[in-house]
Amino acid sequence: MNRNLDLTEGRITSTLIKLAMPIMGTSFIQMAYSLTDTMWLGRYSTEAVAAVGSAGNLLWLGSGLILITQVGLGVSVAHAYGRKDLDEVKKYISNGLQLDIIIAVLYSLLLVVFRKQIIGFFNLNQLEVINMAQSYLGIVGLGIIFQFLNPLYSTTLNSAGNSVTPFKLNTIGLIANMVLDPILIFGIGPIPSMGAAGAAIATTFSQALVTIVFIYIGRKNREIYSSVRLFSKPDLQCIKRIVELGIPPFVQTAIHASISMILTRIVAGFGDTAVAVMNIGSQIESISWLSAEGFSSAISAFVGQNYGAKKVDRIRKGYKRGMQILGTIGIFTSLLLIIGAKQLFTIFTPNDPIAIKEGINYLRILGISQFFMATEIGTAGAFNGMGRTMPPTLIGMVFNILRIPVALLLSSTELGLLGIWWTVSLSSVLKGTIAPILYNHMINHKLDTIVE
Repeated sequence: MNRNLDLTEGRITSTLIKLAMPIMGTSFIQMAYSLTDTMWLGRYSTEAVAAVGSAGNLLWLGSGLILITQVGLGVSVAHAYGRKDLDEVKKYISNGLQLDIIIAVLYSLLLVVFRKQIIGFFNLNQLEVINMAQSYLGIVGLGIIFQFLNPLYSTTLNSAGNSVTPFKLNTIGLIANMVLDPILIFGIGPIPSMGAAGAAIATTFSQALVTIVFIYIGRKNREIYSSVRLFSKPDLQCIKRIVELGIPPFVQTAIHASISMILTRIVAGFGDTAVAVMNIGSQIESISWLSAEGFSSAISAFVGQNYGAKKVDRIRKGYKRGMQILGTIGIFTSLLLIIGAKQLFTIFTPNDPIAIKEGINYLRILGISQFFMATEIGTAGAFNGMGRTMPPTLIGMVFNILRIPVALLLSSTELGLLGIWWTVSLSSVLKGTIAPILYNHMINHKLDTIVE
């Protein structure tokens, strides 16, 4: 077990990077799950990619539900750890786990029982795609609890300064998924070809394996997991604080996912290949936003611990250094998507020239916004670390909601499908411009009231 890192001491840049790199690695692992599925499914059929892409919107909505406990618990643990109050850390972890499991079970029932109605919303054109999407959603829905628990274990360790252990354990899950995907999707020996259902089984099994190892390792971490009781009486004050901090980012992600579902429905009007392009393109683009999410989690933990310790100067310098690093990542990703669009997209659909052509347009248009996306996500992490989760939520909600009317308008012009891609890209530019301005205006004033 790796030791927890005290984020209130030491060099700021090296401390941030030391914490962030494993978190970013964990984020890339989560991306690699989807990329591995998409790569193999793209070789199976474009229809399978469209099916999983449609069902994947519901997993995105589920990731928003995870944020209720993930953000609320992460911020609370970071503040308590910064104050060196380990009893409060353990109390928050116990209550956070209880809440997370309840939400996961309810969401699992929703996905499994209403999977036909959910997939029906997307107005997919082919019966084969519809059946594959329903099958995928039903299988993943049964194992959704593992996808809820793993981020929570990761967040509690990250907030305590230990980001290496979650990276190692999630790597185990990725390796398992990479081995199982081709076997279950295409079949081998007595194992039949299962297509999209095979990808769902591989992902669910891999996530379950990670959860089991997390529980085993967690029992050995005496510093923050000893005295954690899953079946203890809930502390309503702890749960209230977790929910108050976690609801705003959940609402933002839920609205974002819902808007994505509506956009998918609009895109479906251009054919199932367009839906597949959107799915593959967003997977490739996730190189940027998952890197930013990973670094954002590090910024949140860094700001949270130093806020708990009342170290104002470290908060200011940490945010500035974080934005410099994220800006560099954003610029690099922009160049990668714009210059390497054809090569990147061909990896996933090597035998579909129409999908490749549309995919190149997607990546180049979205490539323009990567710097701004990174700064928006990083700033949200700093807001969260301060316990101010509402401002980034409002920014995200406003501009994400505006995507629907603008996309409808532009897609009805001669731009067609390109109008939808331009809508998403330009809205990200606006969010990434406004968020840092608002942070500097709101937070710097608040920091002046804190006495170190």
